[in-house]
Amino acid sequence: PHTKMRRVIAERLTGAARDIPHFFLAADFNVKKLIDLREDINSKSNPGENSYKISVNDFLVAAVAIAMRKIPMVNVSWTEDALRQNLNIDVAIAVSTNGGLITPIIRKADQLGLIEISRVSKDLVQRARDGNLAPQEYQGGGFTISNLGMYGVKQFSAIINPPQSCILAVGTAEERPTVLDGILSVSTMMSCTLSVDHRSVDGALGAEFLECFKSLVEDPISMIL
Repeated sequence: PHTKMRRVIAERLTGAARDIPHFFLAADFNVKKLIDLREDINSKSNPGENSYKISVNDFLVAAVAIAMRKIPMVNVSWTEDALRQNLNIDVAIAVSTNGGLITPIIRKADQLGLIEISRVSKDLVQRARDGNLAPQEYQGGGFTISNLGMYGVKQFSAIINPPQSCILAVGTAEERPTVLDGILSVSTMMSCTLSVDHRSVDGALGAEFLECFKSLVEDPISMIL
Protein backbone atom coordinates (compact mmCIF):
# COMPACT_ATOMS: atom_id res chain seq x y z
CA PRO A 1 0.00 0.00 0.00
CA HIS A 2 1.02 3.61 -0.51
CA THR A 3 2.69 5.33 2.42
CA LYS A 4 1.24 8.58 3.73
CA MET A 5 4.25 10.45 2.35
CA ARG A 6 3.84 8.91 -1.11
CA ARG A 7 0.16 9.88 -1.18
CA VAL A 8 0.98 13.47 -0.21
CA ILE A 9 3.66 13.65 -2.93
CA ALA A 10 1.25 12.24 -5.52
CA GLU A 11 -1.51 14.69 -4.59
CA ARG A 12 0.79 17.72 -4.63
CA LEU A 13 2.45 16.85 -7.95
CA THR A 14 -0.84 15.96 -9.63
CA GLY A 15 -2.33 19.25 -8.47
CA ALA A 16 0.71 21.23 -9.59
CA ALA A 17 0.80 19.61 -13.03
CA ARG A 18 -2.94 20.17 -13.46
CA ASP A 19 -3.35 23.67 -12.05
CA ILE A 20 -0.08 25.48 -12.82
CA PRO A 21 0.48 26.65 -16.43
CA HIS A 22 4.12 25.66 -16.78
CA PHE A 23 6.51 26.99 -19.37
CA PHE A 24 10.12 25.93 -19.76
CA LEU A 25 13.37 27.75 -20.50
CA ALA A 26 16.56 25.80 -21.21
CA ALA A 27 20.17 26.93 -21.45
CA ASP A 28 23.67 25.47 -21.60
CA PHE A 29 26.34 26.63 -19.16
CA ASN A 30 30.12 26.49 -19.35
CA VAL A 31 31.07 25.29 -15.85
CA LYS A 32 34.83 24.84 -16.32
CA LYS A 33 35.65 27.91 -14.19
CA LEU A 34 33.18 26.82 -11.51
CA ILE A 35 34.65 23.32 -11.26
CA ASP A 36 38.20 24.70 -11.14
CA LEU A 37 37.25 27.21 -8.42
CA ARG A 38 35.51 24.49 -6.43
CA GLU A 39 38.62 22.31 -6.53
CA ASP A 40 40.80 25.25 -5.50
CA ILE A 41 38.58 26.16 -2.53
CA ASN A 42 38.28 22.55 -1.37
CA SER A 43 42.05 22.07 -1.56
CA LYS A 44 42.42 24.74 1.13
CA SER A 45 40.23 22.89 3.64
CA ASN A 46 42.12 21.69 6.72
CA PRO A 47 41.26 18.40 8.47
CA GLY A 48 39.13 18.63 11.58
CA GLU A 49 35.71 19.80 12.64
CA ASN A 50 35.99 22.96 10.52
CA SER A 51 36.80 21.07 7.33
CA TYR A 52 34.51 21.51 4.34
CA LYS A 53 33.84 20.09 0.90
CA ILE A 54 31.82 22.36 -1.35
CA SER A 55 29.75 20.69 -4.07
CA VAL A 56 28.71 21.97 -7.48
CA ASN A 57 25.17 22.13 -6.10
CA ASP A 58 26.31 24.50 -3.35
CA PHE A 59 27.52 26.90 -6.05
CA LEU A 60 24.16 26.59 -7.80
CA VAL A 61 22.28 27.39 -4.59
CA ALA A 62 24.44 30.49 -4.15
CA ALA A 63 23.91 31.55 -7.78
CA VAL A 64 20.13 31.08 -7.55
CA ALA A 65 20.01 33.07 -4.30
CA ILE A 66 22.01 35.97 -5.75
CA ALA A 67 19.92 35.97 -8.95
CA MET A 68 16.73 36.02 -6.85
CA ARG A 69 18.05 39.01 -4.93
CA LYS A 70 18.80 40.82 -8.20
CA ILE A 71 15.47 39.85 -9.78
CA PRO A 72 13.04 39.66 -6.85
CA MET A 73 9.90 39.32 -8.98
CA VAL A 74 10.63 35.61 -9.48
CA ASN A 75 10.48 35.19 -5.69
CA VAL A 76 6.69 35.32 -5.61
CA SER A 77 3.67 33.06 -5.14
CA TRP A 78 0.38 33.17 -7.01
CA THR A 79 -2.81 33.74 -5.02
CA GLU A 80 -6.30 34.40 -6.37
CA ASP A 81 -6.20 38.02 -5.19
CA ALA A 82 -2.61 39.14 -5.78
CA LEU A 83 0.98 38.03 -6.14
CA ARG A 84 2.60 37.40 -2.77
CA GLN A 85 6.17 38.71 -2.60
CA ASN A 86 8.42 36.60 -0.40
CA LEU A 87 10.49 38.75 1.95
CA ASN A 88 13.30 36.22 2.39
CA ILE A 89 15.30 34.30 -0.19
CA ASP A 90 14.72 30.66 0.73
CA VAL A 91 16.08 28.02 -1.68
CA ALA A 92 14.86 24.43 -1.46
CA ILE A 93 16.87 21.44 -2.68
CA ALA A 94 15.14 18.28 -3.89
CA VAL A 95 16.30 15.22 -1.93
CA SER A 96 15.46 11.61 -2.77
CA THR A 97 14.71 9.49 0.31
CA ASN A 98 13.45 5.95 0.82
CA GLY A 99 9.99 7.37 1.46
CA GLY A 100 9.95 9.69 -1.54
CA LEU A 101 11.00 13.17 -2.59
CA ILE A 102 11.36 15.94 -0.01
CA THR A 103 12.56 19.52 -0.43
CA PRO A 104 14.37 20.89 2.64
CA ILE A 105 14.90 24.64 2.56
CA ILE A 106 18.08 26.66 2.95
CA ARG A 107 16.68 29.78 4.62
CA LYS A 108 18.02 33.24 3.72
CA ALA A 109 20.46 31.59 1.32
CA ASP A 110 21.58 34.93 -0.10
CA GLN A 111 23.05 35.83 3.30
CA LEU A 112 25.21 32.69 3.50
CA GLY A 113 28.68 32.08 2.13
CA LEU A 114 29.53 28.98 0.12
CA ILE A 115 30.99 27.11 3.09
CA GLU A 116 27.92 27.83 5.22
CA ILE A 117 25.58 26.84 2.37
CA SER A 118 27.51 23.57 2.11
CA ARG A 119 27.22 22.84 5.83
CA VAL A 120 23.53 23.71 6.03
CA SER A 121 22.81 21.66 2.89
CA LYS A 122 24.64 18.56 4.13
CA ASP A 123 22.82 18.75 7.48
CA LEU A 124 19.41 19.11 5.82
CA VAL A 125 20.05 16.29 3.34
CA GLN A 126 21.20 13.89 6.05
CA ARG A 127 18.27 14.66 8.33
CA ALA A 128 15.86 14.42 5.38
CA ARG A 129 17.10 10.90 4.64
CA ASP A 130 16.92 10.01 8.33
CA GLY A 131 13.36 11.33 8.55
CA ASN A 132 14.30 13.97 11.12
CA LEU A 133 13.12 17.19 9.48
CA ALA A 134 10.59 19.45 11.18
CA PRO A 135 7.69 20.59 8.92
CA GLN A 136 8.94 24.19 8.83
CA GLU A 137 12.20 22.92 7.35
CA TYR A 138 10.54 21.72 4.13
CA GLN A 139 7.31 23.71 3.82
CA GLY A 140 7.22 26.97 1.86
CA GLY A 141 10.36 28.30 0.24
CA GLY A 142 10.72 30.56 -2.78
CA PHE A 143 12.54 28.38 -5.32
CA THR A 144 13.62 24.74 -5.75
CA ILE A 145 16.70 23.17 -7.35
CA SER A 146 16.39 19.58 -8.58
CA ASN A 147 19.76 18.12 -9.58
CA LEU A 148 19.94 14.73 -11.33
CA GLY A 149 23.40 15.31 -12.76
CA MET A 150 24.95 12.67 -10.51
CA TYR A 151 22.89 10.06 -12.38
CA GLY A 152 24.24 11.10 -15.77
CA VAL A 153 20.98 12.79 -16.80
CA LYS A 154 21.72 15.38 -19.49
CA GLN A 155 18.53 17.42 -19.34
CA PHE A 156 15.03 17.20 -17.88
CA SER A 157 12.06 19.32 -16.85
CA ALA A 158 10.68 19.39 -13.31
CA ILE A 159 7.20 20.07 -11.92
CA ILE A 160 6.92 23.28 -9.90
CA ASN A 161 6.74 22.88 -6.12
CA PRO A 162 3.78 24.99 -4.86
CA PRO A 163 3.55 27.70 -3.59
CA GLN A 164 6.75 28.53 -5.46
CA SER A 165 6.82 29.93 -9.00
CA CYS A 166 10.03 28.34 -10.33
CA ILE A 167 12.07 25.16 -10.19
CA LEU A 168 15.47 24.61 -11.80
CA ALA A 169 16.27 21.17 -13.23
CA VAL A 170 20.02 20.55 -13.41
CA GLY A 171 21.73 18.01 -15.66
CA THR A 172 25.21 16.50 -15.57
CA ALA A 173 28.43 18.40 -16.25
CA GLU A 174 30.23 16.83 -19.19
CA GLU A 175 32.77 17.63 -21.87
CA ARG A 176 31.17 18.72 -25.15
CA PRO A 177 32.47 20.22 -28.38
CA THR A 178 31.83 23.97 -28.50
CA VAL A 179 32.46 26.71 -31.05
CA LEU A 180 33.50 30.22 -30.02
CA ASP A 181 34.48 32.83 -32.60
CA GLY A 182 34.70 30.09 -35.21
CA ILE A 183 37.15 28.02 -33.15
CA LEU A 184 36.20 24.45 -32.21
CA SER A 185 37.20 23.33 -28.73
CA VAL A 186 36.07 21.08 -25.88
CA SER A 187 34.39 22.64 -22.84
CA THR A 188 32.81 21.35 -19.65
CA MET A 189 29.12 22.09 -20.15
CA MET A 190 25.94 21.62 -18.15
CA SER A 191 22.31 21.99 -19.23
CA CYS A 192 19.62 23.46 -16.99
CA THR A 193 15.87 23.86 -17.53
CA LEU A 194 13.83 26.44 -15.63
CA SER A 195 10.15 25.55 -15.12
CA VAL A 196 8.07 28.68 -14.52
CA ASP A 197 4.50 29.41 -13.39
CA HIS A 198 3.18 31.61 -16.19
CA ARG A 199 0.50 33.09 -13.93
CA SER A 200 3.09 34.86 -11.80
CA VAL A 201 6.23 35.10 -13.96
CA ASP A 202 6.20 36.08 -17.64
CA GLY A 203 8.56 34.66 -20.25
CA ALA A 204 10.84 37.70 -20.48
CA LEU A 205 11.24 37.83 -16.69
CA GLY A 206 12.04 34.12 -16.54
CA ALA A 207 14.59 34.57 -19.32
CA GLU A 208 16.15 37.53 -17.49
CA PHE A 209 16.51 35.41 -14.37
CA LEU A 210 18.09 32.53 -16.28
CA GLU A 211 20.50 34.93 -17.99
CA CYS A 212 21.51 36.37 -14.60
CA PHE A 213 21.97 32.88 -13.16
CA LYS A 214 24.08 31.89 -16.18
CA SER A 215 26.35 34.92 -15.77
CA LEU A 216 27.03 33.94 -12.15
CA VAL A 217 27.66 30.27 -12.91
CA GLU A 218 30.05 31.10 -15.74
CA ASP A 219 31.90 33.72 -13.65
CA PRO A 220 31.79 32.01 -10.23
CA ILE A 221 34.36 34.26 -8.58
CA SER A 222 31.68 36.99 -8.72
CA MET A 223 29.67 34.99 -6.18
CA ILE A 224 32.32 35.29 -3.49
CA LEU A 225 33.61 38.83 -4.08
